[in-house]
Amino acid sequence: MAARGVVAAGVAAPLVRKRIAAPPLVTQTVAFAAPVALCVAVRRSRTRDVTVCCLQMWAYLAAYKTPHDDEDAQARRVHIDYPIDIDRALGLGELPTLRLQRALARIDPTNGEPSWRTLDKVLVWTHWAWFMVPHGSLAYILIRHPEKFPRAAVMTYAVFDLGASVYWLAPTAPPWYAASEAGREDHGAEDVRRMMVEYGEHFWRDGWGPLYSVFGGNPLAAMPSLHFATSLMAALLLAEAEPIAGVLGGAYAAVLGFALVYLGEHYAVDLLAGAALTGVVRRLGPRAGPALQGFGHAVGALEAIAHEAS
Repeated sequence: MAARGVVAAGVAAPLVRKRIAAPPLVTQTVAFAAPVALCVAVRRSRTRDVTVCCLQMWAYLAAYKTPHDDEDAQARRVHIDYPIDIDRALGLGELPTLRLQRALARIDPTNGEPSWRTLDKVLVWTHWAWFMVPHGSLAYILIRHPEKFPRAAVMTYAVFDLGASVYWLAPTAPPWYAASEAGREDHGAEDVRRMMVEYGEHFWRDGWGPLYSVFGGNPLAAMPSLHFATSLMAALLLAEAEPIAGVLGGAYAAVLGFALVYLGEHYAVDLLAGAALTGVVRRLGPRAGPALQGFGHAVGALEAIAHEAS
């Protein structure tokens, strides 16, 4: 009964975080306790595994969005210049995003509106498809290679959670945010377009605002790029399961990386940091294995006690 109560509290905590006086760390702790509590409350099954992943992502979404609950405080802490400086060095004097947009993007000379070619549409939809890729890859592994699923889930959600912790500690602006800020003219960042939003407004029209409000929530969560980090992790995990699936996952990650820079969503250095995060998680995973195994045994023992008592 107590474990089920923790699950209920963990589900509710992200919803009420703006209405209660509890520190954000408390609400996040309660939210992240829910997946563990469910493992105690319910016996292991495929349904439980999926529900645990959903609870983990529910807690992650709150961790991702909470820093932006106080927009003014976050804006005072945001880092804008250092990724621009690094990307200028990577781009040999100019931002890679600007180089790509000037070379590939088109503006209709008759009305000054964006001209959307097939390449632009493919890259925007590649970006939008990301919301399904990490979790879809885990679902594929769960169905085809269930013995590999626990490790794959831990590796994937470790990337999500560690990335979210960086968003708390060092909020960093993406290119499109820097482009909208006064005083960035010395970097040339003011010329960056946010093409994904431009196309979203064109394609979805009046439906774009409500749709974007659902998937947005923290504009200063750019470093590292979790879009790229989690897609790269998915590709590597798929490759361990099936070579062909790994090739497809790797191709998607490569196209997504190009899209993120071209569309103005991320700097190239954000992608490099995302790749580094994935590498760190994979390298440290074996070292964390004994601790995770011990934690799993402890949860299993609590589960056994709970079900014996019931």
